[in-house]
Amino acid sequence: MSEITYRIVEHDGGFAYKVGDVFSETFPSHDEALEAAQAAAAEQQVPGSTEGIRYQDGKGAWHDETSRGDDRPTAKVVE
Repeated sequence: MSEITYRIVEHDGGFAYKVGDVFSETFPSHDEALEAAQAAAAEQQVPGSTEGIRYQDGKGAWHDETSRGDDRPTAKVVE
């Protein structure tokens, strides 16, 4: 199973959470960004239904895969 880490960082005059290289919206305070990250992390772990997904890779090729609804990552928040 994979793991996702949400990091609280200073961003654009406030605070945001960051996953990999992607920032959330900017929040006025650290506590608000932390609360939003905790909510997003909790939602990330909720099982869903098995779905077919289609995506295009960096070289322009299309791929079809099946994403199992019970194959959710472990999510954590780091301040």
